[in-house]
Amino acid sequence: MQPTDFYELVSGRRRGVWPAMLRTGLRIGEFAYTQGVAYRNRQFDRGGDAVQSVDAPVISVGNLTLGGTGKTPMVKWIARRLREQSWRVAILSRGYGAVEGAKNDEALELEQSLPDVPHLQSPDRVAIARTAIEELESQVLLLDDGFQHRRLARDLDIVLLDATQPFGFDHVFPRGMLREPVQGLARADVVCLSRANLIGPDEREAIRARAAKLAPGASWCEVSHAPAMLLNSLSEEQPLDTLRDARVFGFCGIGNPAAFRQTLESAGANVVGWAELPDHHAYTSDDVARLISEIEKSGAELAICTQKDLVKLRVPELQVIPLWAVVVEIEFLAGEAEMLGHLTSLQVTESPDLDD
Repeated sequence: MQPTDFYELVSGRRRGVWPAMLRTGLRIGEFAYTQGVAYRNRQFDRGGDAVQSVDAPVISVGNLTLGGTGKTPMVKWIARRLREQSWRVAILSRGYGAVEGAKNDEALELEQSLPDVPHLQSPDRVAIARTAIEELESQVLLLDDGFQHRRLARDLDIVLLDATQPFGFDHVFPRGMLREPVQGLARADVVCLSRANLIGPDEREAIRARAAKLAPGASWCEVSHAPAMLLNSLSEEQPLDTLRDARVFGFCGIGNPAAFRQTLESAGANVVGWAELPDHHAYTSDDVARLISEIEKSGAELAICTQKDLVKLRVPELQVIPLWAVVVEIEFLAGEAEMLGHLTSLQVTESPDLDD
């Protein structure tokens, strides 16, 4: 089932007898999953040895829901702000979807965008946190997709809510998109509404009000995910205006493909063809052949994907059709000063610069 099909089902937009029966069946799985999450959270709530601290501040960027909420652009933004303070930063992630011994798509994208920030990947994030401190002399650790990874203690918990589906249709997976019940938001220090530009002011306020009840002590911010430019595998750049009125074949293997399509359309692209692949998809030669066939049938003049797809494909064109990725950056609509305040208040241990 494609991600969009799953969204249609669990959101209730897909009507009829069979979808209703499927949703009823998914409730059984939801109950079991929720009980497992609750048990795990109780273990961490009790403290003790379940939570491990390290000798550097840890910032977690995570979410409540499955799929893409825009964590990677936020990780980039935070890493750049920390580097502006001349702090040595390391990014830690699980490495979901990576082939053994290789980096996953998120690591490759971050490496391309942040060449001066090391990225360590392992399911044991406590171990790589200690490696970053002891071997790389990192002063601040940035935990990518870390809200549910509670084994590593953190000094700042940032949680992103996607404006297009902020509370996962109010059901835990597999009946909905929540990784845990919404009450878990109470652990957040900062709640950030991502893709806030895609909804109106009244909707933003309604989400903020609900988040404030769930996490009354958390700061609030709102960001847009703004397409900044086009980039190809040769590191060549094109202005975003290249998309305006262009016949485009769009494709992606990310958690929220609908948001990427909306990005293309908002940039003025004429999307004449479209393909969705699973999140973190590892492209094969058969996948590329299918894409080329579909692109040719569509009559597109450009093939456009996300930066996460581009770093895996690593080709400047598909057959004779140029392949470009949309580089997305975040722009704060509200709460930037509060976010910067949290970052600058971190208790960072000064140490000699590695270049000295």
